[in-house]
Amino acid sequence: MKLTVLSQDDVSLLTSRRAPAPPYHAQATRQPRHRGAGEFAQLLAKAELDWTQDVFGNLIATATFSHPTAELEIINDLAVRQSATEWPIFRIAPEVHSFPFEYSPDDLAALGTLVVFEHADPEDRLRAWARSFIRGASTDTLSLLKDINAGMLDAVAYRTRDEEGTQTPLETLSLASGSCRDIAALFIEAVRHLGLGARAVSGYLFDPHASPGTQGATHAWAEIYLPGSGWIAFDPTHRRVGNANLVPIAVARSNRQIMPIIGGYVGLPEDFIAMDVTAHVARER
Repeated sequence: MKLTVLSQDDVSLLTSRRAPAPPYHAQATRQPRHRGAGEFAQLLAKAELDWTQDVFGNLIATATFSHPTAELEIINDLAVRQSATEWPIFRIAPEVHSFPFEYSPDDLAALGTLVVFEHADPEDRLRAWARSFIRGASTDTLSLLKDINAGMLDAVAYRTRDEEGTQTPLETLSLASGSCRDIAALFIEAVRHLGLGARAVSGYLFDPHASPGTQGATHAWAEIYLPGSGWIAFDPTHRRVGNANLVPIAVARSNRQIMPIIGGYVGLPEDFIAMDVTAHVARER
């Protein structure tokens, strides 16, 4: 299956008092495996574009603008060939079939902070919640992860949230609601409390059953490392496992490290009008 992903990000800057003074910057992030046709288009000023890689291997495009402008438009257009099956079979290594298990010293060293929980849990509330999914002294590892993945929406309701940033896992549990990035962050922190390596993923979701024009959206989910199968995608927002209909763009320890576009300008806070983001995902015929 080949999907065409078109994401368009429009950033409008108000210049009613004065034009923002240069220099100002915009950064976009994506994985090298999606090094497709990509374009930075700055409407009123040409940009100096630099490509680098971050510590996770994501490609970072940094655009620097030397002249004032009132509007910035970034268009990223890429085609993705996806072979993930709807119902995958994961052939994990025999030594990790049962939970708890221990990673090999080499794997543990390579995973580093990906097995270390990120937020304080002073009353062990999150740890206790994560461990409530364990059914016995020896539990099937994949079944445990699928239970946590499927059980997220029993504790947290999905809601669209336009506020900047990601809620802490305890905030999401207390509010009993969150966006896809909040739910993914809760899932990641929960499995880290069980000693598993987890990372955040940012990308796109393709829904083949939706009506035309609404089949694509930006999305956030998680990946868990299990020897033998590698990084396995878990999408707790939709209770899905595997990469089917997911287009990963960037991976990192936490969501704040893989925001699709970041940037800044020199000017007054009220100079900013709005930012509009649209994503179109369609299956090529």
